[in-house]
Amino acid sequence: MRISALAAEAGMPVATVKFYLREGLLHAGTPTSATQAVYDASHVRRLHLVRALLGSAGLSVQQARTIVAVIEAPGDDLYHALGRAVGALPPTPAVPAAAADGGEPFPRARAALESLGQVYDPDFAAVAQLESALASAEAAGLPVDDERLEQYGRHLAALAEFDLDRLPADPASAVEYTVLGTALHEPVLLALRRLAHQDAAVRRLQARPENG
Repeated sequence: MRISALAAEAGMPVATVKFYLREGLLHAGTPTSATQAVYDASHVRRLHLVRALLGSAGLSVQQARTIVAVIEAPGDDLYHALGRAVGALPPTPAVPAAAADGGEPFPRARAALESLGQVYDPDFAAVAQLESALASAEAAGLPVDDERLEQYGRHLAALAEFDLDRLPADPASAVEYTVLGTALHEPVLLALRRLAHQDAAVRRLQARPENG
């Protein structure tokens, strides 16, 4: 299909498709002349991915470009490919100043992960995110105690196993699945947690609103 048909199929303006091409977010089509090219279903899929990354996931063009590059060349080590892709997703907190002094940069996160029996990899972006979140909770006077950590960790580990059981075998598809699942499903988890709190509070306080 021509670029106009590609844009129509993806439901976006031709100018947007050309912008994605210029920014390296969309792979080139098959040339048919010096100024023409044809595109296929892989381009439609990529446009949907890029739109999700820049829209719902809220990524910058540079962050989206990083993820697209991993999808196009995931390499032989899928674990590290997934780590690079997820690491490009926001938020990306800075490494604490203690690291510059030779101290443990993520003491809270390391202790939490070790207590849960989980892998501690300081190069994984979520470790810095966990450290920042734990430090904020502690500073506010509501630290995450061992009981809460165990409950959260146990249930989230089950969700992780559920997600990984559905990981596509193809490396590029696996990166897409992981990135979109992280960016688009995490807000669902947060919303469901708040709604579960509401439901539990209504039942415990016997204040369920009357119908009508």
